[in-house]
Amino acid sequence: MAAPAQRRAQGVLFGFLTIFFAGIAATAYQAASDDPEAWVIVVAAAVLALWMAGLAIRTFRAAREGSAS
Repeated sequence: MAAPAQRRAQGVLFGFLTIFFAGIAATAYQAASDDPEAWVIVVAAAVLALWMAGLAIRTFRAAREGSAS
């Protein structure tokens, strides 16, 4: 099992990836009015952002529970 400090670092990494993919989704959404094929990128980036957000939340919870024991 990973140490709480390592889990917090993983949570931060997943948080940055969430912001990164959300930015891609937002930029592609703005471009979707000009290019209908950009919706594929909007959906894919949004799904990845949601997945990374879930991983970040679970990792931070695991780090908090690990430091409490």
